[in-house]
Amino acid sequence: MTDRKRFLAIAIAAATLTASVGVVSANHIRIEAPVPATAVVVPVPAPTQTLQADEIRAGVVRANVIYANRIEADEVRGAVHQTHGVKVRDSQGKLKAPEVVASTIYADTISANTVEADTIYVRDLDRH
Repeated sequence: MTDRKRFLAIAIAAATLTASVGVVSANHIRIEAPVPATAVVVPVPAPTQTLQADEIRAGVVRANVIYANRIEADEVRGAVHQTHGVKVRDSQGKLKAPEVVASTIYADTISANTVEADTIYVRDLDRH
């Protein structure tokens, strides 16, 4: 072979090799490190077993059982039973909070946006 034919054969082989490498390249494959998941754990305080108060003012009042002489609320959720009256002993005075949660609540008056309990015993119920 002459020098010219060798050069031409090498140039064609190089061009073919370069073209095939461009076609075979895998730019669609990515290797990424997994993004670590961030978990925020907010401790939820356990509800008080029994709460006794003269007056409760809250956005939400939740309990398993509520005994009250008067409830003023926009929304009442639970089985409501009318009673003749509730005597509150050892009351903790007036309680004002955004949310009141207890297992059992004894109160003279409850004023809230939402009162939620499995069973509610109340003498006077006033829904706004």
